[in-house]
Amino acid sequence: MQIHLTARHCELGPDVRTFAQQRLEKLSKYDSRIHEVRVIVSHERKLHTAEITLRAHQHDVVITESHLDARAAIELAADRLEERVRRGKEKRISAPRRERRLNGTDDAQPAGTEDGAADDEY
Repeated sequence: MQIHLTARHCELGPDVRTFAQQRLEKLSKYDSRIHEVRVIVSHERKLHTAEITLRAHQHDVVITESHLDARAAIELAADRLEERVRRGKEKRISAPRRERRLNGTDDAQPAGTEDGAADDEY
């Protein structure tokens, strides 16, 4: 996983950069197929805005958060991104079609048996 950090209209100290690297590397425990993560931190009118773009599974996920502190903006955006990646993993794992495929069973009923219909007649 590649992590790219960009600062626009501000400077990010080495402590903030290492914090962002460590925080975003935690995402790999939820999904090993994350290709890259781009973080853009911009400063405008006393607010730092962190925009995190994650590229995985041929999809881009974009999260944007603002705060007075750059580190806090990155933390808020990373929390939301982690929540979304975790939910996506849970969906992929618990999908009904996946459970049937893994168990080797199918929910289709055998031909001739329908709900409420009896085989013998009076």
